[in-house]
Amino acid sequence: MTDPHALPAARLRHRAEGVSAGLPPLLAAAEHLAATVILGEHGRRRAGLGDEFWQYRAAHPGDAWRDIDWRRSGRSDVAFVREKEWQAAQSVLFWIDTARAMAFSGSDDRPSKGDRAKLLGLAGAILLNRGGERVGLMQDPEPPRHGEAQLLRIAAELDEEDAADYGVPVERPMPTGARAVLISDFLGDWSRVETVLSHAADRGVKGVLLQVLDPQEEAFPFDGRTIFESMSGAVSFETLKAGELKPRYLERLAARKARLADVAARTGWQYSCHHTGESAQSALLWLYRALEGGR
Repeated sequence: MTDPHALPAARLRHRAEGVSAGLPPLLAAAEHLAATVILGEHGRRRAGLGDEFWQYRAAHPGDAWRDIDWRRSGRSDVAFVREKEWQAAQSVLFWIDTARAMAFSGSDDRPSKGDRAKLLGLAGAILLNRGGERVGLMQDPEPPRHGEAQLLRIAAELDEEDAADYGVPVERPMPTGARAVLISDFLGDWSRVETVLSHAADRGVKGVLLQVLDPQEEAFPFDGRTIFESMSGAVSFETLKAGELKPRYLERLAARKARLADVAARTGWQYSCHHTGESAQSALLWLYRALEGGR
């Protein structure tokens, strides 16, 4: 019997690989990938499981006592860890919002927010996988892995939709020094986003917040009698003067975007807003460069 997820997952992965291939020899991203250390051979110097000393860093919650360099720490009020050269592929965890709000598209000429988010997330995972890194989904209890089978697993899981109106990132312990990618419209519960980034920062995890919006959500082109409904239909609001709501709506949207940028800056992450009417290739290139900058 054919796996019901196989065909949709294969199609999504094919589209994602098409976006990846569209970057002329992967440009700067390919240069970074070529420099990635695979099994400790000819790689850049990064903290990890090697034998050569690299640097001292302040200890994070969760660091083992045996990793503390007590001689160096004795000269300061702060505990320091002695890091060694990176000789193992890093882990990158993705959270890609699949809630119902992500199904919105203001035009038949544009993909939905969810389709674009899945496309960019999977394309990013493909590029990372080609560089020898381990990738996985935050909601998947299994650890991140490397290989084609893992990409197919991710694609299949992305085919499952969240029944909630708005998505919130999953909280899970992340390996110290790992990276993370959160892709969503970020129009749902704000507190969970702050909590996840705060816990990630405590473990030295950096990453990117990529907000995906439809151009109609930025323009608010509504006037007169309008009925606003959530994608599930659970919430409905009717007004006879939609145009009068525009200033307050745009103010709140701008405040949400500013808050995302602020929390990203405070935790060492990077933030960008992508619109579904824009090029997927440029968004993917930004995503990969942002990840490289967070190493």
